Amino acid sequence: MRKKVKGNVSWVGYIDWELESFHGDDYSIKNGSSQNAYLIEEEKTVLIDTIWTPHRFDFVENLKKEIDLSKIDFIVANHGECDHSGSLTALMEEIPDTPIYCTASAVKSIEGQYGKRGWNFNVVKTGDSLDIGNGKKLVFVEMRMLHWPDSMATYMTGDNILFSNDAFGQHYAVEELFNDKADQCLLWKEAMKYFANILTPFAPILTKKLEEITGFNLPIDMIAPSHGAIWREDPLKIVKKYGEWAADYQEDQITIAYDTMWEGTTKIAHKIAEEIHAKSPDTVVKVFNISKSDKNEVMTEIFKSKAIAVGSPTVGNSILSSVAGWMEFLKQLKFKNKKAAAFGCYGWSGESVKILKEQLAGAGFKVAEENIKVLWNPKEEDFNKVPELVESLL
Repeated sequence: MRKKVKGNVSWVGYIDWELESFHGDDYSIKNGSSQNAYLIEEEKTVLIDTIWTPHRFDFVENLKKEIDLSKIDFIVANHGECDHSGSLTALMEEIPDTPIYCTASAVKSIEGQYGKRGWNFNVVKTGDSLDIGNGKKLVFVEMRMLHWPDSMATYMTGDNILFSNDAFGQHYAVEELFNDKADQCLLWKEAMKYFANILTPFAPILTKKLEEITGFNLPIDMIAPSHGAIWREDPLKIVKKYGEWAADYQEDQITIAYDTMWEGTTKIAHKIAEEIHAKSPDTVVKVFNISKSDKNEVMTEIFKSKAIAVGSPTVGNSILSSVAGWMEFLKQLKFKNKKAAAFGCYGWSGESVKILKEQLAGAGFKVAEENIKVLWNPKEEDFNKVPELVESLL
């Protein structure tokens, strides 16, 4: 069922209430999600993006109920990833000659995923436009590496809508469609989680792109992303937030993340948390067992933090495999301007703390010399080292 966005623009996407993970199992979904596609019906009829491959047949059948498919003059593919392009194969079976407007990289992406099918691609770049009648046009803005090389946004003049694709989105199901109708706590929580886990590595690129977009001096009445709520009430506040989040964001928070074998490392983690609160009562402290916690939720907390402490016992002359995989994800996110410290227990060789310090440095953290390396279970003399470690993080 279509939902009115503004003027002659409708939402024709899919709300996925049951979705639990995305990007394989690399991103957790807690509050549903949506794949947003948009139908513009001016003198020309334009479809902005499609939806995910598993729902492609439903998408086409639902679209048929709203419009004669042969009346679609153009398709805009803002991004080739299959959650946006996945219904093209079914749709193009119905209207095979319809022009598809996208970046040069998107052609490679779409053909790479679905094969060369002879579709009528029209390559665009920043500043190119498409007349859709009634005095309105679509203006294209390349969004390279936000978050794929093929990404772009599309701006509709007249109605002043920015179809931003993956920028400014959230994995959050909002039946009511708009940001002012959404649960505000969930909306901003999911917006930050989305930024922290997907867009943080591209923060320097994003900062430049935000400057470019604002430099166009285009009036923006709505920002319509490809996931989650459409920003219609004060839409530029999410742009402002992105600017803050992209600038090495941090709050007065320290996050402790660890895994343990026989609870010795757990005891150190809890002692560090207690000491942080004792030394700095206003500092927010979060503690997570890596093997029992959702990694995307933890990374969102690390995104908010000014410092972290990471712990693992030594096993097999290294760190626990749960911590090793988690550390690789931490490195991928390329956090900046954050402190870190390492801790852990051992029984024989004791390499874990050294390895953690090296990996934290490789992930871009400023690593404290202070650490806590405990033979067997922590004793009073080991806990006496905690204040110095905490001081290095505050």
